[in-house]
Amino acid sequence: MKKFLWGLLLTPFAGFAQPFHITAWGGFSGYQGDLQTKRITVQQSNFAFGLGVKYDLSGHIALRSGLNFGKVEANDNKNSDPFLVARNLSFQSRIVEGNVAVEYSLFDLRDRKLSPYVFAGVGLFHFNPSAYDTLGNKVFLKPLSTEGQGLSQYPSSKEYKLTQFNIPFGAGLRLKVTENVSLGYEVGFRKLFTDYLDDVSNRYVDQATLLQERGAKAVEMAFRGGELKNSTAVYPADGTIRGGSKFKDWYYFHGITVTVGLQSNKSDSKRGSVGCPNLW
Repeated sequence: MKKFLWGLLLTPFAGFAQPFHITAWGGFSGYQGDLQTKRITVQQSNFAFGLGVKYDLSGHIALRSGLNFGKVEANDNKNSDPFLVARNLSFQSRIVEGNVAVEYSLFDLRDRKLSPYVFAGVGLFHFNPSAYDTLGNKVFLKPLSTEGQGLSQYPSSKEYKLTQFNIPFGAGLRLKVTENVSLGYEVGFRKLFTDYLDDVSNRYVDQATLLQERGAKAVEMAFRGGELKNSTAVYPADGTIRGGSKFKDWYYFHGITVTVGLQSNKSDSKRGSVGCPNLW
């Protein structure tokens, strides 16, 4: 996995020497899905960061690739909807992502100090949802088949993969500080092809079936409404709504970016010039 991601990061730029940039960013990661209905919010966000490379094809178009690290999480008890609060589910997952994208800048920073930009591409990410049980133990959720994933009794509920493709896209604003250094702010969304980033998508499955196939821990983590104080809730009937499968989950990054160009001298930064990086 790590070798593939580093390959994804470096391959598009293997044949290029100029104009080559090293990028880094730091900020926050967030999530939108069955446990967090807001499209973008700082609520329950976590620190995230990334490193990358960028190659300018022209003053407006660039190829870029990056390796990003973050964490997403959500808890029903922080929702305003009484139904979601009573459901009492939660999750967290670390995200490791590699991506390749095309970036378009409205203005050429060789002529301007400031320019907005947009980007879109393809990425590969790894996740692994977990939650804490009543004793405070961390429990990974995929092996439990909380919604019958992979069980013969529920053939329409397929197991989900922990490493999947996504579509990264977003926008930012970049300010040229010196000839070789720029600062910016960027927001990047990830369109996913899974609704199980949070291990919640569809309906509750039969309690006896889940107990027989995956054990008592699976039943415990599938239904948590009974853990609330003064709750009289019991495990729901087979087919009761647990989540909404109509829309897929999302995650996103936003933060401050730093871009450092590797150029031999000032003349190399001018339009149409090509040179070798001066590292001394």
